[in-house]
Amino acid sequence: MLSLEQKKKFVEEHVKLVDSYKLVGLVPLNGIPDRLLQSSRNNMRNDVRFITGKKLLLKKVLEGSKSGKDLAGMLEGTTAIMLSNSNPFEIYKKFVSSSIKLAAKPNQKAPDDIDIKSGETTLQPGQAVTELKSAGIDVKIDKGKVVISKDKVLVHKGESISLAVAKALHTLDIMPFKASIEPSLMLSGGLRYTGEVMSINTESVTNDIAKAFANALAMSYEGKIINRYTIERFVSKAYNEAMALGIEGKVPDTGIIEKLIENASHHANALDSNIKQ
Repeated sequence: MLSLEQKKKFVEEHVKLVDSYKLVGLVPLNGIPDRLLQSSRNNMRNDVRFITGKKLLLKKVLEGSKSGKDLAGMLEGTTAIMLSNSNPFEIYKKFVSSSIKLAAKPNQKAPDDIDIKSGETTLQPGQAVTELKSAGIDVKIDKGKVVISKDKVLVHKGESISLAVAKALHTLDIMPFKASIEPSLMLSGGLRYTGEVMSINTESVTNDIAKAFANALAMSYEGKIINRYTIERFVSKAYNEAMALGIEGKVPDTGIIEKLIENASHHANALDSNIKQ
């Protein structure tokens, strides 16, 4: 346990440290495996600095700093202070990319459909076969190797994972769960970045823009609004309608007369064929 003097020194030193960085954030650590925290620290040691400690001490650090005092009232549970001089979106992306896979435990809800694919495994005949069969997986022994006979959705999304299924997934080295450390809030340049904002990526933005453009184009076309994007469709539609009207009225005009001659040729050939018959 730290003495009063040690606590004061901790707060003073870290207040100066917080104010020396451009970006200050909070990273919830409740339920985070130690190996994930350690790997994240190792992966981001050049970009991110973590401050961990008792909640009260961390709160004092934030309250005493200029750049992080707005976060002091938002400390909840086990949380670390993160510091960086990088772009908030780049930092968030690095946190997400540092996620790890976790094995399934009994009674957990499947995050997605858990599929078992047919084919040869690296397992040896024996207890593994019993475990797989207990989980409802069709297996057979072929040339001394364990083979899964057919594809199967072992657990559907949202369903509870049984003890037998958890053992089978562990045997097959299938880890359907994922753990990641994600900042809940960041302050940088006077702006506040929430998890919802930071999760925006190029793919999601591109999809949203494409969807909005398609809706706007359909609305413009329906409302007969002429612009650089709809003009080609309107001209094409008008041309096709004019051609159809000209052919129907047998108007001997450029572009139509060729079609009239083509139709006459088809009719003549059909008539000639009937006469010969």
